[in-house]
Order: sequence, then structure tokens, then C-alpha cells
Amino acid sequence: MELKGTAKLLRIFFGEADKVSHTPLYEVIVKEAKKDGLAGATAWKGVMSYGKSSRIRTSKILDLSMDLPMVIEIVDEEDKINKFLPILHDLFEKSGCGGLVTIENVDIIKYTAIK
Repeated sequence: MELKGTAKLLRIFFGEADKVSHTPLYEVIVKEAKKDGLAGATAWKGVMSYGKSSRIRTSKILDLSMDLPMVIEIVDEEDKINKFLPILHDLFEKSGCGGLVTIENVDIIKYTAIK
């Protein structure tokens, strides 16, 4: 797949404990993105966050949260990202969790596979 020029970055914020059935939401989202043919997806675990609930979650040993922040980033062409949004919406509905989804413009500098 060739990906260059202007694209979209889909960024998804939610909690590590969020699940669809018994599978972590981050795993389901990444697998659905791959199944839908998106260029790539990366899941990140955060060390500290708060959101709409104003509850602070942290990885500090004294406050060790079992629900650390998760962020997934997906970059691809605008039409592919837009096609994925209803799937993402359904996954959030199935999980019953809260979150934040953002889209921004990005310039692809280089996109190559490992040889």
C-alpha cells in the first residue's frame, strides 16, 4: 500500500479496563482497523490522565490504577478513516464505555514496510 501526502490521524482515548465482551477494547479496535484495511494502528498506554469524570488515573505505585489511559492512533486516507468511524462508534456502544475521538490533518513523510 502506498500512502503519502496529506492524510488523517484518528486518535481514540479511553480506559485500559474497557472491554467488548471479555476482550480489551484496544485489542478489538486494532483488529477491526486491520480487518477494515487501514494502513496501521498503534495502541499506547498512558501513565496518568483524567477526563470528563475528573477522576485521575495514574501508574504511580501508591495509586496503581487498573484502568490506565489508552490511546490508539490510526493514520490513513480521509475516506478510509471516515468509513471506519461507524465501526468505532459501534464498538464504543458495545463496550458501554466513555472516551474521546479526534481527527486531525497530517502530512505523511514516509510510510514503508520492514524488508
